Amino acid sequence: MTLVKTLTGAVSALALGTIGATAEPALVFDLGGKFDKSFNEAAHNGGQRWANETGEDYREIEMQSEAQREQALRRFAEAGMNPIAMTGFAFGSVLEEVAPDYPDTRFVIIDAVVDQPNVRSVVFSEHEGSYLVGMMAAMASDTGTVGFVGGMDIPLIRKFACGYAQGVKAVNADATVIQNMTGTTPAAWADPVKGSELARAQIGQGADVIYAAAGSTGLGVLQAAADEGILGIGVDSNQNYLHPGHMLTSMLKRVDVAVYDAFTEGADLAPGVQVLGLAENGIDYALDAYNEDLVTEEMIAAVDAAKAQIISGALVVHDYMSDNTCPVQ
Repeated sequence: MTLVKTLTGAVSALALGTIGATAEPALVFDLGGKFDKSFNEAAHNGGQRWANETGEDYREIEMQSEAQREQALRRFAEAGMNPIAMTGFAFGSVLEEVAPDYPDTRFVIIDAVVDQPNVRSVVFSEHEGSYLVGMMAAMASDTGTVGFVGGMDIPLIRKFACGYAQGVKAVNADATVIQNMTGTTPAAWADPVKGSELARAQIGQGADVIYAAAGSTGLGVLQAAADEGILGIGVDSNQNYLHPGHMLTSMLKRVDVAVYDAFTEGADLAPGVQVLGLAENGIDYALDAYNEDLVTEEMIAAVDAAKAQIISGALVVHDYMSDNTCPVQ
């Protein structure tokens, strides 16, 4: 039987030090919890897939505070876990300090680049997938007004928003794209009530499709959209099942693949920067039984054509993180 050893609270009172030397991999979730139905849960799914296929064990921890970031990484490394994967840009500065102290341990950070010889940095081309769902939003909208609700106001989330706006404008140059960020601290990832409030405010301004890129805060956005009878767009994991009939699609960010591949490579994991976009099947849009009645053949044809152009290089979606500007609003 596969066993996933979960440690919670204050890193289980730092009981990690009693685990003993082992080559098991480990996974550290960002704030918001592994069952956020979005970013963290995608990582969890990747770990579960590896465990189910191999019958091997891995360790995991759901952080309860910012102070646990360094604590968790050091305890896992000292216990012999290898590789150690972590979800979220907020681990970046911590890993810069920790990685050099454990040169024989491989670390994997998702959504940040850490230039250390024992670190794999996995980043995604979220702007590409956001462009595609932006096109779908514009094609599905009756009002010509669509919305975007982001989590913490950081360049990464602006990258989602900018790609989305570009996709919307590619279909309807006169469309209005309303954008709101939930906050400026990590708490912005776990505030579904605020997400619901922002979504309802956008609906009041005419938005009839809203894209949420906000961790578990996005659950409030999607719930409000369903309650008000408009369409929501999920993110990271396939969230179409949450509100059948009210989910236009989900922008898939294959964090699960990043974790699965890292665990599969194990202690021999190759360091460096890995970029996963449409061409690498790291980004996509979701089409399934839950949204097939909402997505027309015209939408699929248009989006798939744009997808092929992005992959070939014929269509370049602006990356907000390249210069912190967006050509459309």
